[in-house]
Amino acid sequence: MTPTKAAQELDLVPETVVHENGEGKAIELSAEGPRVFVAAMEVLQIIDQEFLHLSIWGSADGAQWGPMPLVKFPQVFYPGSSQMVVDLAARPEVRFLQARWEVNRWGRGKPVPMFRFRVTARPVA
Repeated sequence: MTPTKAAQELDLVPETVVHENGEGKAIELSAEGPRVFVAAMEVLQIIDQEFLHLSIWGSADGAQWGPMPLVKFPQVFYPGSSQMVVDLAARPEVRFLQARWEVNRWGRGKPVPMFRFRVTARPVA
C-alpha cells in the first residue's frame, strides 16, 4: 500500500494570505507515528517593509501550549523557503502541533502587512 500525502506531510498552515498575527489549526499526531519532522515555511508573496515571524508549538492536549515554542524560524523579509527540524523524540507528551505567526509592517504606504505563505511538516524516515 502506498502512503497518502496526508500520511507523509502535515499541512500546519495551508496556503493562506494573512494581514495580522494568528495561528493555524492544532494538528493531532499519530501516537505510533514519527517523532521527528522537517517543518518547511514557504513565503510566496509579500509587500515591502514588513516581516513574518513563525513558530511551531507543541501540546499534550491541544489546549495548553506552554510558555515556549518548540522551534522559531528566523524573521522573514522576502519570499522564499526555509526549513527547521522539529524533534519530538524527547517530548513524548506532545500530541499536537500548531504554527503561529507574527507580522509587522513599517515605512510608507498602507501600514497593513500582507503575506501569502504555507507551512508543512514532513516526517523524517
